[in-house]
Amino acid sequence: MINNKKIVVVLPAYNAELTLEKTYNEIPFDIVDEVVLVDDASKDDTIGKGKSLGIKHIIRHEKNRGYGGNQKTCYDKALSIGADIVIMLHPDYQYTPKLIHSMAYLIADEVYPVVFGSRILGKGALNGGMPLYKYVFNRCLTLSQNILIGQKLSEYHTGYRAYTKDVLETIPYDLCSDDFVFDNQVISQIFYAGFEIAEITCPTKYFPEASSINFKRSTTYGLGVLKTSFSHFFNRIGLAHSPLYKMRKKVG
Repeated sequence: MINNKKIVVVLPAYNAELTLEKTYNEIPFDIVDEVVLVDDASKDDTIGKGKSLGIKHIIRHEKNRGYGGNQKTCYDKALSIGADIVIMLHPDYQYTPKLIHSMAYLIADEVYPVVFGSRILGKGALNGGMPLYKYVFNRCLTLSQNILIGQKLSEYHTGYRAYTKDVLETIPYDLCSDDFVFDNQVISQIFYAGFEIAEITCPTKYFPEASSINFKRSTTYGLGVLKTSFSHFFNRIGLAHSPLYKMRKKVG
């Protein structure tokens, strides 16, 4: 807890048995109050590992709901147990939990309502072993998104994110895709609602146990990202009226 704000870390897991313990052990429990583990019908013993670590809030999807569907369950549960700040951390140890302090304090001190860990700032992606084709896709998509959405993020594709309760209660994330494009739809909603996003440099690691999508899925994801960005643009200028941008409550 920081400034009387309850901090909940959510772990959207899929086949994370081999990396969950290492990730969990680096979570700074001097400020983190609760951890939520959501297992998306893993084929390994992610649930058993979570129980052995003493994680109190564990949810298992009996059928795989996808990366976006997993996050929906994560955020719903975090809000239901009274989270003021929700931090999404991948349990595959691709992102270091040691940045939780920095991300949480920026929000708890009311500097920003949303904080992302960026792999692009400081060249963390390439130094961490990101495949070159993914890096090129990342840069091209980010440029297109910044133009269409009217922002200047270094990247839109990081999986390390922290939100205030107010942000999650405002945007209709439940209407977003259950697939990987969920992340980009959420960013689009955040900007559309008028919230700001801060970025901090984040090292990353690519290794066999870390989750990743193949070239075919990356292409599908990229097309979904462009569709989201164009949808944002057309809604922003009044030529479209998607329910994705009908906020639950007024901001400001």
